[in-house]
Amino acid sequence: MPNPPTTKPRGRHFFANPGPTNIPDSILRAMDRPSIDFMDPEFVPVYDAAFAGVKRVLRTEQHLFMYNASGHGAWEASLTNLLSPGDTILVLESGYFSDEWAAMARGHGLQVQVVAADWRRGVDIADVGKALAADTGHAIKAVCVVHNETATGMMLPLPEIRAAIDAAAHPALLLVDTISSLGSLEFRMDDWKIDCVVGGSQKGLMLPTGMSFTGVSDKAMQAHETAKLHRFYFDWTMMVKRASKSFIGTIPVNIFYGLRESIRLLDEEGLDAVVARHARLAEATRRAVTVWAGNNGPRLFCMTPGRFSNSVTAILMPEGTNADALRKTVRERFNVSLGGGLGKLSGTVFRIGHLGDLNEPMLLGALTAIEMALRIDGIPHGRGGVEAAMAFLAGE
Repeated sequence: MPNPPTTKPRGRHFFANPGPTNIPDSILRAMDRPSIDFMDPEFVPVYDAAFAGVKRVLRTEQHLFMYNASGHGAWEASLTNLLSPGDTILVLESGYFSDEWAAMARGHGLQVQVVAADWRRGVDIADVGKALAADTGHAIKAVCVVHNETATGMMLPLPEIRAAIDAAAHPALLLVDTISSLGSLEFRMDDWKIDCVVGGSQKGLMLPTGMSFTGVSDKAMQAHETAKLHRFYFDWTMMVKRASKSFIGTIPVNIFYGLRESIRLLDEEGLDAVVARHARLAEATRRAVTVWAGNNGPRLFCMTPGRFSNSVTAILMPEGTNADALRKTVRERFNVSLGGGLGKLSGTVFRIGHLGDLNEPMLLGALTAIEMALRIDGIPHGRGGVEAAMAFLAGE
């Protein structure tokens, strides 16, 4: 075997993380500009085009609020604008991020009821219906769902969850985290009767981290009128009084130029085609991992067909091996960055992000680096995963 390189590998960095994601060159160029006053007449059409574009991606004609914050800020906005101290929410367990949202709610003095689930299989929709049917006094004010759990590579079926709420004739609001699904997976806020959508800039929208938003239904705006949790920066009542109907404080002008370009790219490809591209690349990834699982090798973490994420694949390492050691080999030998395991999955899982600005050669480069690293580190695996991905992508 050739001696390993002693310096950082050359060539362009392959970024296969599930967020932040690759930023297209045209978006970088759009943001590369001098400062401008956010009240300047030149900026107004930029803001308006980007704002309207996000609503198109959400597929909503209702309300939108934006923030200088990561997705955690939008989480907090959703809770503080819709709920009062002591209110109860129902959180559908899906992994690390559903747990974090629940922890934030407890920190705000809310009561949290959890529909428990195996992280590898996901919540049973029947259990959601049972929890709501048992709440005859309608103490539950909101149902919180992570549409695409980035930590586990699992997607939850939102139309089925909406149907369970309706079947129980429960008035709870439906709050959905779309941070790693929007602009990648099928999503329809209005058609699926979602009351509050949490989104972020750094994944399917292909932008830097730092801007987030909430799409809000008319029903949720009515609930906001009586919500009593403390808020200021995230207060929708204050925002609707502003000409821009968003942002308390300075608007991130440069990121809006990037957002306008992001929307242009999504419009140019077409949302249906974007969703299809993500599905194609995700299936190729799963084909590779399925081969690697031979010989007691790494395997798909998600075990529920029909719930596989099309934006991130989580991979469970064989017992006695370490996911972070493999990621280190991949990064140092081949200049490829992968996502690590989060929370209790640290060291046992690594994640391949296949969302945003990505095509077949970029994905195959990452898969090839992983398969080489499995050989270098002596990790048991089935040979030919990359070939299986190539065969699928070639239509064989």
